[in-house]
Amino acid sequence: MLLVNGYDRSQTAKMQNIESYSFNVSRKNRDRRLDVFVAGQPQLRDVSRSRIRNFILSGDIKVNEKNCKAGYRLKTNDLVMVLLPPPSPSTLTPEKIFFQILHEDEDIIVLSKPPGLVVHPACGHFSGTLVHGLLHHCRNLSGIGGELRPGIVHRLDKDTSGIMIVAKNDSAHQSLSGQFKKRSVKKIYLALLVGQPPSREGRIDLAIGRHPVNRKKMAVMEQTGRVAITQWKVLEEFDSFSFVQIKLDTGRTHQIRVHMAALGCPVAGDRVYGGNKLPNRISLPRQYLHAFQLSFDHPRSQNRVQLTAPLWDDMDIFLRFLREEKT
Repeated sequence: MLLVNGYDRSQTAKMQNIESYSFNVSRKNRDRRLDVFVAGQPQLRDVSRSRIRNFILSGDIKVNEKNCKAGYRLKTNDLVMVLLPPPSPSTLTPEKIFFQILHEDEDIIVLSKPPGLVVHPACGHFSGTLVHGLLHHCRNLSGIGGELRPGIVHRLDKDTSGIMIVAKNDSAHQSLSGQFKKRSVKKIYLALLVGQPPSREGRIDLAIGRHPVNRKKMAVMEQTGRVAITQWKVLEEFDSFSFVQIKLDTGRTHQIRVHMAALGCPVAGDRVYGGNKLPNRISLPRQYLHAFQLSFDHPRSQNRVQLTAPLWDDMDIFLRFLREEKT
């Protein structure tokens, strides 16, 4: 009988709602690192490598009932014992929030965020966010970093609509975060601009940093900013507007809004970067910027996935108005 702090190990796990596993090391796994071995077990595929290392440090993962380092080299017939504490409940209260589901499986949820919805709780937005809505919608979260919460790997501004991907477990979160860091996730946006760009298509390479005076804004900061690259292609032209497709090679805060303003044709309706200066007394409720398409490798299958989010009605209706006015 295996004992944990003097109690039968299986009974302790049952009492504390702790997942309990044990693995005998076969000859083919001899000399493997402990953390690599544990991460390779099918039962633990939703637990990230970093979290496994933390469990080894805390003594929740042992070899022959002894604490070992993550780099311990296993021997044939070693007994690896794993106790996984359940994820702690989120401190946020789930709320029923509307968003459109584009795809969902055991690892990820891909959605289209409506305009006006804040993604994550922050100062002034302690409820009614996308995260609150995801907690209400997702009943099978397995925990991110030990907490029952959705894994936000990228964000959209409050008034930007469109596609987002969210992780439902640790391993998916780690995979997607790595893809965003390596810039292997491809993002395409659609935007309505005030005026026309200098050419039908082009590329902007202007570093972006925090505005030196207004800390809530970003700005082109060639000396101190971070590399930011945006590509644009004009899809339609109107008298005072242009409808463009935008590809991001980087993902800086407010990147499209800052770059389009620097180009002399800000995103229509953008009150922060000059897009609210509209002709003919037109008033728009928000910046007309929409995250249209995401391409990424699925965290589990590694197959390439490409998903799109249709334009939200407000932007679509205004574009139809412009087309009718043009004819």
